[in-house]
Amino acid sequence: MRKMNGEQSFTTKWLGRDLTFKTGKLAKHANSAVTVQYGETVVLATVVESKEEKDIDWFPLMVSIEERLYAAGIIKGSRWIKREGRPTDEAVLAGRMIDRSIRPLFSGESRKDVQVMLTVLSVDKENDHDIVGLVAASAALAISGVDWDGPIGGIRVGKIEDKFVFNPTYEEREKSNLDLIVVGTEQKTIMIEAGAKEAKEQEIFEAIKAGQKELQGAVELIKEMKNKIVVDEDKKVEEKLSEAEIEAREEKTKLINIANEWLKENVNKILFNKEHYKTKKERKASVTAIKTGLNDYLFDKGIEKNDRTFAIKKTVEKAIDGEVTREIVDNERRVDGRGLTEIRGLEADVEILPRNHGAGLFSRGETQVMSIVTLGPPGLEQLLEGIEGTGTKRFMHHYNFPPFSVGEARPVFGPSRRDIGHGALAEKALEQVIPSKEDFPYIIRIVSETLGSNGSSSMASTCAATLALMDAGVPIKKPVAGIAIGLASNDDMSKWKVLTDIQDLEDGKGGMDFKVTGTSEGITAIQLDTKTNGLTEEIIAQALKQGREAINQILNVINESIAAPREELSKYAPRVITLNINPERIRDVIGPGGKIINKIIDETGVSIDIEDDGSVFIASAEAEGLERAVQWVKDLTHEVEAGEVYEGKVVRIMDFGAFVEILPGKDGLVHISELAHARTEKVEDVVKIGDVISVKVIEIDKMGRINLSFKATQPMPDGPISKDFNSRKKDDKPGGFFKRKPRR
Repeated sequence: MRKMNGEQSFTTKWLGRDLTFKTGKLAKHANSAVTVQYGETVVLATVVESKEEKDIDWFPLMVSIEERLYAAGIIKGSRWIKREGRPTDEAVLAGRMIDRSIRPLFSGESRKDVQVMLTVLSVDKENDHDIVGLVAASAALAISGVDWDGPIGGIRVGKIEDKFVFNPTYEEREKSNLDLIVVGTEQKTIMIEAGAKEAKEQEIFEAIKAGQKELQGAVELIKEMKNKIVVDEDKKVEEKLSEAEIEAREEKTKLINIANEWLKENVNKILFNKEHYKTKKERKASVTAIKTGLNDYLFDKGIEKNDRTFAIKKTVEKAIDGEVTREIVDNERRVDGRGLTEIRGLEADVEILPRNHGAGLFSRGETQVMSIVTLGPPGLEQLLEGIEGTGTKRFMHHYNFPPFSVGEARPVFGPSRRDIGHGALAEKALEQVIPSKEDFPYIIRIVSETLGSNGSSSMASTCAATLALMDAGVPIKKPVAGIAIGLASNDDMSKWKVLTDIQDLEDGKGGMDFKVTGTSEGITAIQLDTKTNGLTEEIIAQALKQGREAINQILNVINESIAAPREELSKYAPRVITLNINPERIRDVIGPGGKIINKIIDETGVSIDIEDDGSVFIASAEAEGLERAVQWVKDLTHEVEAGEVYEGKVVRIMDFGAFVEILPGKDGLVHISELAHARTEKVEDVVKIGDVISVKVIEIDKMGRINLSFKATQPMPDGPISKDFNSRKKDDKPGGFFKRKPRR
């Protein structure tokens, strides 16, 4: 454990802005604490390692980003809850990104909890706190005393007008056709996260190389801090083991060596004792056979059951990973018999559910995902509230990973960090081809259900979601497909092979999970994590090449299932009609206290959403109600012009004329002189309240008042016009000049 005496500060100029580390003042009970400031964005990183090891068979690393709304000067909008709740999806994704960046550089042998917490203290709305948090995590780990082979640096790369922009501001990111995060050591790339607007593979490769070069400024400052930091030797804690603990460790080492002797002789024979294992079940059976054989061998050696269990638990997977890797690297031999660039069997189906708006089913080997599209009116946009402010979201992809997809029975407690991450990756891959709101004014939600998982269900969900979108009739620009590219390499990475479409046993030490998605024209998303100490440029270039070949092959299968989006939406999907009205007329549609718009909704059964620019979205699954509502809004907002003719109802009568409602809420005056071709003594001689008559607009005066004429819509009578032409008795029936609504 390292502790610092007093605050120490380190600053460098990084890409035009000051990058500053401060340590020794805050959070003194942690192994290490570093405050990192870039611009006016500030993140506090703390590292704590527990004192005791756990009896588990994995490395317990915990990484989280704590977004505090005070960092942006925000008080939570909820009326009832003002404190921060569960992490936002953005915080989860940023935490996962940092986890994937730092995890490969731990040895993985320790069983002590290591917790890296990143608390966002200030945001300047220019410099994204995810990159600052990544650099802060690296800096804190570098001086924590924890066994970690860093430091690393991270950088965001954009591209504006064919020029790379490093650590772009939010405003610059809006203009960029690339959003790439590159994380690396001095020599190698550790992690990649990217979204792109169909970028070419070479463009992505050049951006990665440029990012790897420019992130070194952060790495150099971390190294400087690590070399100059003052360590309080009195507080530095060395691990001290008792004689019993030392003896127990020696016994375990001896036991593992005995187990490895048997494994070295038998793993290959069992794993490759037939031409190939086609199914996951067969491969799991071979692994079980290895464990059983080792157990029997140790029993024959007189080793107690508890110790045998330990030996099997700790060593079998490592031995299998090593043998699978060796066969691939030395002999280009995969357990299931495929070639290094061969994809498992592909299937794509649409029209699989009767009433949904759209659905697609995609299978790649034993990985199977069903995606369902639901369309909704604009008012169903997701409202976003977080450290970056508020906003809305109209396209969503959600991913579910039920336990039956891997043959397990366990409780389900809602979406995990993994579920959120996989859903976001597919969403990023697809959002580049989603039509604009102007072209397709619908809210689009996709849910991908993982029905079977054995290798990259996130990429299968990208493919299934593409099928579902086209099945729903969403006019996407192009289909999108995705694939996971893997790696087999020896310890020093002097020998390696890149694998297309990895599954189960191929995702071990010395490997990578290089997920890449794209259209026929270019890449839309990348997500890389690795179980190596970093990747060379040569490996990345080969992964991009094999990824492109696989994407093209999968796109062919998708196109065979459905070549283009359907021309018509499902009959069960709502129809949305967009009207553009004068923004000054919005109040005419809404009415006082929402009276008018609520009346339209109640009487027609539609939903109505109005935006400040005058865009009106009217949605309903019922054609009749939709037509009524559209006409209603048109009538409310129609700009009356001279010469137009309307059917209107007489709503008021005065001595000087009659007021006629020609549009909802809009009256005009028919002066008594405009009621008939002959002289009219009394208005009631021609019309009465409730009569529906045809009128013509003859003038709109300077005050906006509408003057109408009834006689202009009536034919001239034959013969001379007399004074009594329009006279009638009280019991005369209406006729000729007007129609009266029947009594109810």
